[in-house]
Amino acid sequence: MTRAPGLVALEAVLRPLQFAARDDFAHAARVQDLEGSVHAAAEAALAAALPREVRVVLASVRDAFAKPLDEKARRASVERALRRLGPFATAAYAEGALAASPASLPGVGPKRAGVMARRGLDSVQALLFHLPTRYDDRRALQKIGSLEVGTRATFVGRVLGCGFAAWRGGRGSGGRMFEAVLGDETGTVNLKWFRGGEAIGRVVVKDAQLLVTGEVKRYRFSKELQHPEVEAQADAESATGSRAEIVPEYSAPEGVHPRGLRRAIASAVSDYADLVPAWLPERLARTRGLPTPGDALRAIHAPGPDADVAALQARRTPHHERLILEELYLLELGLALRRARKSVAASVPIASDGPRTRAALRALPFELTGAQHRVWHELRQDLARAHPMHRLLEGEVGSGKTVLAYLAAVAVAESGHQAALMAPTELLAEQHERTLSRLARGHAADPLRIERLSASTPRTHADLVRAELASGGVDLVVGTHALLEEGVGFRSLGLVVVDEQQRFGVLQRAALGDKAAHEPHTLVMTATPIPRTLALTLYGDLDLSVLDELPPGRQPVRTLLFREGEGRQVADLLRETVARGEQVYVVYPLVEESEKMDLRAATESAERIRAAFPNLRVDLVHGRLDAVSRAEAMARFESGATQVLVSTTVVEVGVDVPNATLMIVEHAERFGLAQLHQLRGRIGRGSKPGTCALVARGVGEGSEARLAALLATRDGFEIAEADLRIRGPGEFLGTRQHGRLPDLRIADLARDVKLVSVAREAALEAVRRDPALARDPELVRAVRARWGAKLALADVG
Repeated sequence: MTRAPGLVALEAVLRPLQFAARDDFAHAARVQDLEGSVHAAAEAALAAALPREVRVVLASVRDAFAKPLDEKARRASVERALRRLGPFATAAYAEGALAASPASLPGVGPKRAGVMARRGLDSVQALLFHLPTRYDDRRALQKIGSLEVGTRATFVGRVLGCGFAAWRGGRGSGGRMFEAVLGDETGTVNLKWFRGGEAIGRVVVKDAQLLVTGEVKRYRFSKELQHPEVEAQADAESATGSRAEIVPEYSAPEGVHPRGLRRAIASAVSDYADLVPAWLPERLARTRGLPTPGDALRAIHAPGPDADVAALQARRTPHHERLILEELYLLELGLALRRARKSVAASVPIASDGPRTRAALRALPFELTGAQHRVWHELRQDLARAHPMHRLLEGEVGSGKTVLAYLAAVAVAESGHQAALMAPTELLAEQHERTLSRLARGHAADPLRIERLSASTPRTHADLVRAELASGGVDLVVGTHALLEEGVGFRSLGLVVVDEQQRFGVLQRAALGDKAAHEPHTLVMTATPIPRTLALTLYGDLDLSVLDELPPGRQPVRTLLFREGEGRQVADLLRETVARGEQVYVVYPLVEESEKMDLRAATESAERIRAAFPNLRVDLVHGRLDAVSRAEAMARFESGATQVLVSTTVVEVGVDVPNATLMIVEHAERFGLAQLHQLRGRIGRGSKPGTCALVARGVGEGSEARLAALLATRDGFEIAEADLRIRGPGEFLGTRQHGRLPDLRIADLARDVKLVSVAREAALEAVRRDPALARDPELVRAVRARWGAKLALADVG
């Protein structure tokens, strides 16, 4: 950690004072030119961005030591300076000052501070890190005649006329607006304000010279600006000569005026920026030529006249890099600390080369791929240690993740312990149980004892399962969140497998592990291809394994795109597929906001297909079906009794029917790219090639980009990179509601992917040198304050 520049400046003032006062001023006479040293240091400190209360004391210290003092006056001045200035030169003071309410800033009263706080801007620090969303480049003012519709512009004009007028909107809305006509030698333009007219009217008066910034729009045959920003100017010459600046624009929360917010942030920067600590290793900052955090904040919030506006907008400046790395470094430190803590925890070593495990491997109905062999070797090494395994297994749909979880569970059972597999949905838990039971039946000599436990498990059977788990009568339990319930206990839980981890919160994963006497081994699986750097950030406490090879015999899948009105071609595809004796999925989106409408659309689709193809068996599956009906429908489809399965996105993961060769995805524009890729992976799983028919019934820039990416490649990681670029990390992972994605204020995991690697390496190096950061308790406190709740770091340090 590097001390905040403001604190360093204060320490420079205090150092000679403290030396002079040591041992009851015994060394005071040895200090050469004490007054001159203190005066110069105080003068320098006054140039730093420090709170007004600190600057007031600094100014009094500077003045007190402005001239030579006799011994008595010197002693009194030193004691007074130490007493008044000492409390400000601490990390605790800086921390408290940055955490203070915005009400402590000039011009921000309690009422406005309350509005800001309700919108997340609840401290001085929050304002400092509320970075501009764009910049108005006022260095080149435009003429009114050259204003272009659809652009943001800054110009100067004289008010030719102004006043209130009535306006009428749609559906009977309307009211009073304030409007003005501005002109210069090249033309005129209209300005309109639909609210706040009384306040605007005090600035916008006849013949006033105004500097105006805003979005140029067209209204009928003229140009206008609605709610532009205006500043009164003394005259046209001063407006064009003295306003050559780059002005930051912020996303202003509702109820906070943009100009008031800009003034509050400017005050925060000028009074507090140099109290912001620098956590990034000094050597790294020096190597990359980065400014201090205070200098970075000044350059971002108040760019100089020579600044590169395009780089500022893109957040591609050294100033942004400093703040981004500061944020990512604390995050990566939190992940590294959690990883280091887990690496020394005690667990039960699992032998994976016993006769039962070797027999299970031989009994598999297929040969493991090279990638599966590699990952099984990694799992075996992890399980054999006396410390818990923490591994993330990434693999495309159909790459064979479940069989590796099965082999691990057999090894755990052979060592006398139990395993639990937690899935996010009942359907996926049911699918896992079927697949695992099929594998276990193939190992007739000593099969795994497998049970399922979910909310829909009949009470009598659920009680039996819980009793068997407690006594050790079950080797592997497959379930949903029901596994986390208080009444579920294990005789000896040795392995936790979490499928589709991004659908669970981080604390839920830990809750299942808490049911073990020793910390269990943990295997986290996901079929969502996640770019490596992003995976290491989201799952930095896990080792990473990737199944990058599909089993042999998988057939290529062609992807076709149909638009609304091309239903006949889609129906022909369905007819041809079932005529060959093959089966069809028809998938509809299902989202919480429109669940009733989505279910109705899927139900009506099933009825239409039944009416059009009366000789076919058509089943409908969705999440609201009871478990028995759903299992029966899935069993009919798997056996071939049903030719067409109409479904909501419950088939996205976990379904394996080799004879299903056509996937029709309705409203494909509503699906995420990773979702579409996973759905496509459900076909072509047998000896016959598959077809994925995407039916897009709406358009949008994002959806078109997703569909284009899906048509262009089958590579899951290329698709993931495209999805990350299109939607951003939050939507890409579907994690905003699950608490998995770190709430980054400045960094962007898609844009700043290279900086994630830099921060990660620096954090790992710091924790390698000092595993618990015992030598830097302030840094540990900063990590815990920033990420403690998100990363379950309460006991770190």
